[in-house]
Amino acid sequence: MTTATSVKGAALTKVNYPNNATSKVEMYVYVPDKVAENPPLVVVIHSCQSTAQSYFRNSKIPWQKGSDQRGYITIWPSSPHSGTCWDVSSRQSLKHDGGGDSQAISNMILYGIQQYKADPKRVFVTGGSSGGMMSNVMAATYPELISAVSLYSGVPAGCFVSSSGGVDQWNNSCSGGQSRATAEAWGTVVRNMYPGYDGPRPRMQIWHGSADGTISPQNYQEQIKQWTNVFGVPNTPTNSVKNFPERNYQTDDYGPQLEGIYATGVGHSVPSNLTASEIWFGIH
Repeated sequence: MTTATSVKGAALTKVNYPNNATSKVEMYVYVPDKVAENPPLVVVIHSCQSTAQSYFRNSKIPWQKGSDQRGYITIWPSSPHSGTCWDVSSRQSLKHDGGGDSQAISNMILYGIQQYKADPKRVFVTGGSSGGMMSNVMAATYPELISAVSLYSGVPAGCFVSSSGGVDQWNNSCSGGQSRATAEAWGTVVRNMYPGYDGPRPRMQIWHGSADGTISPQNYQEQIKQWTNVFGVPNTPTNSVKNFPERNYQTDDYGPQLEGIYATGVGHSVPSNLTASEIWFGIH
């Protein structure tokens, strides 16, 4: 572990990266002053009405602090869309190498591994709200690139799909919790995003608040159904811990690859818990 007690020269920096996607997502990178050897790479995906720069400055998004303390590289994609939500609705983004936002972010990961000598076996993704939605999409479309995901206040991968195929479309049925399906159906949505893929998939940590008025808490249950099916495990916890990692939070484990954290009384979106997410990633 590399510890930096103060930041002297490190800054969020826009970089040009080889992007073969149609979507022109901007890439920002934060390289701490003291970089760990063979560092992990954490992709931090912003919420709606935000940008890479504003998300980086948000005191509730503590990944700069983690990077300074532990020496890992962070990538901050910035949405090209009006309103700055992510495209989690179009066929382009909901498909491996479909040309959408997800492919652009995958290009950032590959560039980050090459450019910053990051460990390809320690690539992690996190995000809140729209960024949480995109985190699920990344796990479905580019599982071969990602080791683990810790997402906050999102929806199942594919839940925001647009019937018209529109880019960056809001889906009231999904956000309102009316888009419900069986675990098998949700799992099939994931598998269809990368047909034929049979390799390892990232470990998933899913956070949601019971008082979320923007993204219905029902989406928490739908995400758990989705990923238990993908991992082939029962939709009942193997272990539950109350008041962890914080008071009024409950942590449910569904085997080693899936963890759900439900925050009673917490609205939209659940604040990032740097310690718990880093532990899930194995960065500690």
